[in-house]
Order: sequence, then structure tokens, then C-alpha cells
Amino acid sequence: MDCIFCKIVDGSIPANKVFENEEVLAFHDINPAAPVHVVVIPKKHIASLNEAEDDDWAIMGEIQRAARKVAEELDIADTGYRIVNNCGKNGGQEVFHIHYHLLGGARLAPLGVAKSHK
Repeated sequence: MDCIFCKIVDGSIPANKVFENEEVLAFHDINPAAPVHVVVIPKKHIASLNEAEDDDWAIMGEIQRAARKVAEELDIADTGYRIVNNCGKNGGQEVFHIHYHLLGGARLAPLGVAKSHK
């Protein structure tokens, strides 16, 4: 498999890890978009939210739990943070291994409303 996140999971590509358990891994993004920018992934390869199967929903819950724990450990839980998932090419997904961006450490700009593209 040529998935960069699977290679991070198996240790063939290094990452600055901030959380790991049997099902989930979280690491600092190499191109941060905020003072705190952590990527949270399942260790199991799931291409995107659209490909998640019925038996994957427990893992999805573990991702949420890990994001909260990382936010607490990095001292952004009380001030606030954002969790973003890009799904599919038009949604901005670049790595096709489901992942969530945990962003915080500063006041984040409000998300704009997408303009209609007819």
C-alpha cells in the first residue's frame, strides 16, 4: 500500500506523535495551519468517511475521544479548538486515509459559507 498515513502507522515514516493507542494515532501536522495542528487517524486504513463500514463506527468514536484527550494535553481544550475532516476530492481531501485535523492555540477565523458554483 502506498498510503503515507499507513506508513506512519507502521513506523516506516517518522512522525511527531502526541497520542497513540491500539486503534488511533495522533501526530503534529508537518504544515501547520494553526499554532496547534494535530492529525488524528485510525490505524486501520479507511479511505474516507464515505468508505467507513458499520463495524468502523467504534473506531470513529475513538478518534473523537483521542482528539479531546490531545486537546486537553496540549492545553487548548478550555480555550477552544476545531476538528475538520475533508471528505473526497472536492472536499479538499489530499490523503485518502480518513483523518481529522485538530486545530487550536489561537482564535480561529470563522468558517465561511461556501458560495454556489453553478
